[in-house]
Order: sequence, then structure tokens, then C-alpha cells
Amino acid sequence: MTFAQHSAAALAVALAEELARHITDVVICPGSRNSPLSLALIARPDVRVHSRIDERSAAFAALGMARVTGRHVGVVTTSGTAVANCLPAVVEARHAHVPLAIISADRPVDLVGTGANQTIEQRGLLTLPTIDVATVADLSMLVDAFTAPVVHINARFAEPLVAGLPLVPEPVARHNNYQLIGQVDHGVVDVDLRVRTLVIAGDEAWAVPGLEDVPTIAEPSAPTPYHPVHPLAAPVFAKTQVSAAGFVVDTKVEQVIVVGHPTLHRDVLKLVADPDVDVVVLTRTDTVTNPFRKQVRVGSRVKVTGQPTPEWLKICTAASDMAAATVREVLAEPEFGFTGLHVAAAVADTLGTGDTLFIGPSNPVRDCSLVGLPFDGVDTFTPRGVAGIDGNISQAIGVALATQARYPDQVRAPRTVAIMGDVTFVHDLGGLVSLPGSPQPENLTIVVANDNGGGIFETLEIGAEEYKPSFEQAFGTPHAVDIESLCVGFGHDYRRVETLSELVAALLDTIDSGGFTVIEALTQRDTRRQLHDVLKAKNAI
Repeated sequence: MTFAQHSAAALAVALAEELARHITDVVICPGSRNSPLSLALIARPDVRVHSRIDERSAAFAALGMARVTGRHVGVVTTSGTAVANCLPAVVEARHAHVPLAIISADRPVDLVGTGANQTIEQRGLLTLPTIDVATVADLSMLVDAFTAPVVHINARFAEPLVAGLPLVPEPVARHNNYQLIGQVDHGVVDVDLRVRTLVIAGDEAWAVPGLEDVPTIAEPSAPTPYHPVHPLAAPVFAKTQVSAAGFVVDTKVEQVIVVGHPTLHRDVLKLVADPDVDVVVLTRTDTVTNPFRKQVRVGSRVKVTGQPTPEWLKICTAASDMAAATVREVLAEPEFGFTGLHVAAAVADTLGTGDTLFIGPSNPVRDCSLVGLPFDGVDTFTPRGVAGIDGNISQAIGVALATQARYPDQVRAPRTVAIMGDVTFVHDLGGLVSLPGSPQPENLTIVVANDNGGGIFETLEIGAEEYKPSFEQAFGTPHAVDIESLCVGFGHDYRRVETLSELVAALLDTIDSGGFTVIEALTQRDTRRQLHDVLKAKNAI
């Protein structure tokens, strides 16, 4: 079938052809202006098409898939505010260096500024360079577009929109031309491991050759280190000396090597800020993690001299073991009740090799760090680019979809577990909408640690006693949302638990049952501040 060069049908078919060279998955949203492209993509057997009602949820679902695949996932929207709804996911993608492609439909350029319905200036709306295409010839501008981490393509479709488009799939040869997202090479840094050295590994970290034997404080989405150090042990390494078993030992870290983008623990980041500590930052992107604006050495690789001393390894192991034991001791104390930290422990203790974990921001990711993650053999993803609570249900679903797509021939889809707080869950309820005809998560469990509000604020400065009169209105924000009714209304399996043992049993049940299950763990937050104070006090040396 042939079309006029400038028709909407011609542009849609050619654009779908070009997109199929770079992506395997695209999320489409209902709309008139994007209808030719949606039909053209559905007609291609070499592209998996996912449907979402809400553009924000669509963009975050695509982001979740892209975190797993490392390749661009497309999002197709209509014109107007639909495009703007993709901005939160674009911001996270840019800061986390996750590939994402927004393909917005638009009206002809001569209608912009005329008051034409649903018409705004979409170029630059997402704070990205915009590739504006109006004809098939304009698609030549996309040749190198997908070398950029985040792409915005603005396709202008003139009426008639769908005349002549194929309504049923036609056999098309697959011809993917995937391009790797370019990494930034900052060169080699010389490091002497004979001095007291710690690695602090955050999101986007990788296993750096030469640093395998260095004690490492690793955040949950970093690779599992060979010599892990618990984050609660960080204050030990800020002290010049400590006394233990009648001996005085030097514990002050002399050199910190930052890998990736660590953000979670204040006491850990204080080691980086310490003016007496030499800092090396390793990155493979254009972002150098240095919020303290220290004089640092930057590289992407290391040339190592020497190795950690046996004494330093013993000190790090002892401090880490004491911190890890402290967490488990505190969890066993009944005075704190059933908290989000207990929920994280239950999730961690029921993970198995080959599982995939998605962790929401705020308390859950910190709690998971305190109970021992990262774990070897468990792929872990968490939104640490800008650490927003938006779109987390959608991202978890995207992670599950991409994970199961890796193993299409398995009888049972690989297990994905997500943990998030109640405010985060409520923030993305639209992500629970399941549309017929779209791929569905086949083995996803979302655990909601529900303390009826913003539990993380209990542990911050604003959780102090003097702010209590205004705390609930401004920060606690109790919502009393009936999560069970919502899950039933959206058609998802639901389980409610009120104790640690009930949660462990429910998680173990989902290992065999599969499907899409939401487990609501009813927790408390009024003991949060006390719990954290006790953790610090017990670990003080």
C-alpha cells in the first residue's frame, strides 16, 4: 500500500518502521492525534505494544522496562498536556541515565499559537532537544537519535489522520538496529590501597576491576561486594581511633572511592565530605557525584597499587558484623511493634536467587539497605536518579514485564517483588489499571508497608517533638485509604497482614502462586524515631 509523501499514514508507517529498528517495546496511550502511529505500531509483529490510559503511568512503565533491558522503550502520546505528563519520568530517566524515548503526536506547526484545540508548543517541553518531524524525509534526523539516553520525537500529523492505514497486522521482516548508549570515559585514576580505603557504591555502580578486595558500603541497587560493610558502621570510620577488647585501633578512613551515585545514608556521605579524607569518584556518565564540591579525582577506571592490610579488613568486618547484628537485635525487641524495617527484613529474607526486586524510595530503600541488601543473584532496581515517589507502581510493573520477557519459554515467569510505602503506592494508583490486550505481569508481588502516612519524616529534623503540632498536617499526611477495596476494584489479588510472621507466610505463598498480588502490611510509624535512635546508640563505640 502506498501513501502520499506528506500524509499522516505515510509518516506513521515510516516512523513505526524506524522505531522498530531501535526498540522492542512501546507504550501507547489513547488519543486522536497519535492514532495513525498507534495503528502503525500495532500492525508490526516485531514491536510489543503496551497500552495505558494515563501518560504519566505509561512513561514510568516504560522507564521500568528500560531499567531492565538497558534499551530505549518508547512512549506514544497525543498532543497537549499528555506530553507534559511524561516529564516526571523523563527527569528520572535523565538523572538515572536510563534510556527512554518519548514520541509525542502534534498538529502542523502553523496551528501552534492560533488557539487550535489541544495545541501547545511541544518543542522543548520536556527540557530535551526535540526532533520535529512532519514528513517522511524528516526521519533522516533520527539516524543517530537513539545514541542519546533520553529522546523526544515530536511527530506532526495532518488530517486526515488514519485514512488508508492497515487495520490488521501485515508480515514484516524484523531488522533491529539497536545502538548502545554511549558511556563517558573519564580515564584512569591511580589509587594506593595500602592506605585505609572504603568504596561507597551507589546506584549505577559497577564491579570495578582492581577494587574487588576493598571493603565496600554498597546501596541496594549496587553490585554485591566481596567485602560488604554495613552502612550503620560508617561512624566508626569517622573516628581517629576506637578501643576494642583492650586494644586501641586506628579506624579513620583515609581514602574513599565513590562508584556511581550513592545518596542514601547521611553518615556514609559524611565520610565523603570529611576534609581529611581523599576522595576518588568513578563514573561512566557525565554526572560526577560530588555534592560537597570537594577537590576530587575523577575517573572511570583505576590503576591499583598495593592491597588492603589484614588489620584494615579485620576492622571493617568487625564493625560491619556488629552493625548488622544490631539491626536484627532491634527488630526482635517488641517495644517497636511492626514497622517498615520489619517489612524490609521479611522481603529480604524471602528472596531467592533469580528473583528481581524493585524498591520504592524514602524509607523502603533505606530499610532494605539496613537489613543487608544488595544480595548476590537478585537483580535490584530503585529510582535513585531524583528519588521521587511518583510512578513506582508503574515502574515495578515495567520491571516485571521486562524480566518475564527475557524468559518467554519458561513455564513460570521469573519472580519479581516490589516493596514501597503507602504514600508512594497511593501516589500512582493509576498504574494499577490493567488493559486487555496488553502484556500482564505474570509473577509480581507488591508489598505495601502501610503506616498511614509519611513515615520517613518521623526520622528527620521535622519529626522532633517541637514540630509535633504541625507534623501530621504537613508531613505525616494520614490518608486512611482503603487499599483492599482499591485492589479489588482494579482486579488484583490482595492480602492483608499485621505481623511479621503473617508477612513472611504471605510472601512464601506467592512464590508458588504467581500472578499479580498486593500484600498490605499494616505497620506503625510512631516508634520510628525511637527505633533509629536505638540503632545508632547500640552501634556507638
